[in-house]
Amino acid sequence: MGDYVELPGVKTWYEVDGTGDPLLLLHGAFCTNETWGAQRAAFAANHQLFLPERRGHGHTPDVAGPLTYQDMADDTVDFIESVVGGPAHLVGWSDGGIVALLVAITRPDLVRKVVAMGANFRPSPECMAEPTMFDHMTPDEPGLAVFREMYEALSPDGAAHWPVVVGKVTDMFATQPTIDTDDLARINAPTLVLVGDDDLIAFEHTIALYRAIPHSELAIVPGTSHALLMEKPEQVNALILDFLTNDPIPTMLPVRRAAPATAPGGNPA
Repeated sequence: MGDYVELPGVKTWYEVDGTGDPLLLLHGAFCTNETWGAQRAAFAANHQLFLPERRGHGHTPDVAGPLTYQDMADDTVDFIESVVGGPAHLVGWSDGGIVALLVAITRPDLVRKVVAMGANFRPSPECMAEPTMFDHMTPDEPGLAVFREMYEALSPDGAAHWPVVVGKVTDMFATQPTIDTDDLARINAPTLVLVGDDDLIAFEHTIALYRAIPHSELAIVPGTSHALLMEKPEQVNALILDFLTNDPIPTMLPVRRAAPATAPGGNPA
């Protein structure tokens, strides 16, 4: 069961499940909390799950004006402060991963660990494996049928609002996010970058994200696409739970994580 909370920016629908350390699950574009069907039981066994549906998604109404990642990140900050009441782990898929990164940058005091799954930090023309794939997206195209059905079943704005949301999301894809690597370097929460080996996001972009976040970890799930959390949930769940539960192990032959060499006199070489 879910409920609404009145946040400064939007009346937000959310669900709560499980007990333990607080964990936010942040869905992707056009999606609802149904996205997490293969994760909820496994994650709720040791975590208290909070599942907010963002503005214009699921049960949460749209808001006048354009859709922006920063507004959704601000909504998430308000949600953590109002509902969670303290720092939480953030697990975000696709757009939810972008939101998680922005929260980790702007409000590090509210973030424990971050899992950014299939996430990007630059607009689609700069990060996609096929940069033009969203250029001519229409509300009625077959590839959006399953998302349209979810929207029409749940949205308080009604089925007729679906084309408006599609237009806002595609406009957002074309120009956002615009996160600089210097901003990513400010993330101090332990971060796992997780991606399918045939993801929508170009490998080069994912590697750039991984390299920009200090002390981050990288996992590539073989034989999966952008929908890796649904395609191989057992592997994805195991990777995420291991990361959230355990501290990093001391590795035998570190390179990227190696401590700086010290020159005579105690200064870095």
